[in-house]
Amino acid sequence: MNSDNSEVLLEMIDICKEFPGVKALDHVSLTIKSGTVHALMGENGAGKSTLMKCLFGVYAKDSGRIILEGKEVDFKSSKDALENGVAMVHQELNQALKRSLMDNLWLGRYPVKFGVIVDEKKMLRDTLAIFSELGVTADPKRVMGTMPIAERQMAEIAKAVSFRTKVIVFDEPTSSLTEKEVEHLFQIIKTLRERGCGIIYISHKIEEILRISDEVTIMRDGAHIATKPASELSIDQIIKMMVGRELSSRFPQKSNKPDEVSLEVTSLTGMYNHLNDVSFTARKGEILGFAGLDGSGRTESLESIFGIVTRKSGEIKLFGKEARNGSARESIKNGFGLLTEERRATGILGILNIRENTVISSIKKHLRWRTFLSSKSMKSDTSWSIKAMNIKTPSQETKLRSLSGGNQQKVIMGRWLLTDPKVLMLDEPTRGIDVGAKYEIYQLIIDLASKGATILMVSSEMPELLGVCDRIIVMSGGRVSGEVMAKDTTQEEIMALAAKYA
Repeated sequence: MNSDNSEVLLEMIDICKEFPGVKALDHVSLTIKSGTVHALMGENGAGKSTLMKCLFGVYAKDSGRIILEGKEVDFKSSKDALENGVAMVHQELNQALKRSLMDNLWLGRYPVKFGVIVDEKKMLRDTLAIFSELGVTADPKRVMGTMPIAERQMAEIAKAVSFRTKVIVFDEPTSSLTEKEVEHLFQIIKTLRERGCGIIYISHKIEEILRISDEVTIMRDGAHIATKPASELSIDQIIKMMVGRELSSRFPQKSNKPDEVSLEVTSLTGMYNHLNDVSFTARKGEILGFAGLDGSGRTESLESIFGIVTRKSGEIKLFGKEARNGSARESIKNGFGLLTEERRATGILGILNIRENTVISSIKKHLRWRTFLSSKSMKSDTSWSIKAMNIKTPSQETKLRSLSGGNQQKVIMGRWLLTDPKVLMLDEPTRGIDVGAKYEIYQLIIDLASKGATILMVSSEMPELLGVCDRIIVMSGGRVSGEVMAKDTTQEEIMALAAKYA
């Protein structure tokens, strides 16, 4: 940890930003010192991402000052920020998926020879030099869209480092990473810190924050609440400052009671993925968890059941009757719902408003005379969803892309609840969501199971599986490697099963 005498790299002073109907930032100040990690915490909608977008030139601040290395700056674009040594690794990756990793790294600033020809050899040399420095082993020529999320995120970090940045913002950097990859990321952060970089680290994972941060700033409802040394804070103190109230427990009291077998999956094998002979049953009113390492087949199982990836073989039965689920449309008709892991790529329709995103999966409910959509009916259902999910938004007409990541997730969750699913499959339902919002989503999951729905839930967070689920299927290498009762198992037992075929 660095001393208090570290040189001040960046100051954001009295930053204000308003959107129609929302005061997103209310005189927020932040000071970043060289060679330190400064954590930025708060519930979804607290203003963290808005503050960083004002720094990075994505949003124009309404008032306030930004001082970088003693000079006042006002970046007009992300390109402007990058060229002045401020980089941001976004939670939602925005990459050219059909181009190579190397192309993505140098897009817009290719090295050239003779003034016009791209110097491929120099580009490869420079890429490998950065990878060597960061301990990244990915193939620079691999097409970005064929890479796992974790590798794509490492590529984004390498891109930020390639600008020789003074300040790097990490927005939920570990949300898609395995434990081993998280350790690698922390090693990269240590390297950057030793180089004298100032690091702003946004995360909802409090244990992570306390482990790697020098200072922690907490925001709530667009205002600065406190800045304190990480060494002086506890998990409970941080939660209380974030949510403005005590959270007596991280998980709600379980009220669901598993009943008869509702779902039977037999010998599920993928046509184009490594899913191999996956079989399990789930009960009415049960929350069935899926644990495993990245690539274990958890997500592929849910996608195969929902019909969005092709099955080579296997049978799905709901209450004894075969559900073919050959497509998403057929699955919804059969009473299945799927909240996907990658909400930006496969969940949200950013240019549409909240109402349109909410009712899109239950649109037939709002048809009148098979021709007209009832505005009154759609408004009513959306109003219920906003209230039930506690979504922070000025109105139903607000574009979904303007909401925080956690609020976007709540909109998608509300969308599926309105289809009244018999089987609701949730892939990382609380990824990138703060502790207060997580509790609300856990409560919704338990309430839904209490009403008789069958819940299948994939999560990389072990405490979440143990705290919310009744039973846990552990996967490894595309196969089921074990099955445990949540109340009787341990994290160690689950990890041993997860490594069985890995």
